[in-house]
Amino acid sequence: MRIAFFLTAMVLLLLSCAVALADDTAAYLPPAGYDQKQEGVEYYTLQAKSYFSTTCGKFRDCLVYLPAGYNPETAYPVLYLLHGIGGNHLEWTGGKPDVILGNMLAEGTAVPMIVVTPNIKAFPAGVSSSNIYSQETFKAFDNFINDLRDDLMPFIRENYNILEGRENTAVAGLSMGGREALYIGLKMQDTFGYVGAFEPAPGVLAYFNEGGLFTEDEFKLRDDLDTFVMIVAGTWDNVVGTFPKTYSDTLTKNGSAHVFYETQGGHDFTVWKNGLYNFAKCIFGAGK
Repeated sequence: MRIAFFLTAMVLLLLSCAVALADDTAAYLPPAGYDQKQEGVEYYTLQAKSYFSTTCGKFRDCLVYLPAGYNPETAYPVLYLLHGIGGNHLEWTGGKPDVILGNMLAEGTAVPMIVVTPNIKAFPAGVSSSNIYSQETFKAFDNFINDLRDDLMPFIRENYNILEGRENTAVAGLSMGGREALYIGLKMQDTFGYVGAFEPAPGVLAYFNEGGLFTEDEFKLRDDLDTFVMIVAGTWDNVVGTFPKTYSDTLTKNGSAHVFYETQGGHDFTVWKNGLYNFAKCIFGAGK
């Protein structure tokens, strides 16, 4: 009964967001001041946390954003928000998710949620790389799926009152974090009902002689589940270029409904904040 309700709700959500976010760049523009603190609005609070990762064999850091009026007796959905290749768990502070989501809660355009920004460079203990473009670094990013599943998510579950189920669990990220969000979201469709990729980096699909996380045929959504996917591209992004559109086209070719849009901006927080705003409008029932 609950599954049937969720499937129906996800179909309606996808349709409503696809209509609301029409093929018009202006439709994706947030309201003026959406990322600035407003008088009379209460905002998210941040908690710095450390958890032991059995995947990496060491303690690892994350930030946990709690909505204004957070009540430990109330259960909340969770968004895991991932950083880019040169960042860490602190990078998203530059994107002001506490302010953006706080304003959205005050306006009624998003639902209260817990947001977790982890360090997704999951190097094993004793391993590191000073070259952010090395194969060791790429492997560390791809290893985060194991750290997330086996260590971070259990830590959040044990320390916060969260709503269980894929309908209450989302993953999104910027650039390399967008690549990993697509990887995690599509590999763990039983766990994640919502996936956001804001200017996702190369590597999701094979490119020339380079291997990918998926073949083209594998890169698709399961027919027995409704998963909301949003991919965002910047109009003058000269870092990841056309890769976001390629990912979108591949999903379309494979019959996987999703939302794709372009917004004005480069490879920076102008686009990433825009992506977070629009994604938050469409998750956990906010679009209904």
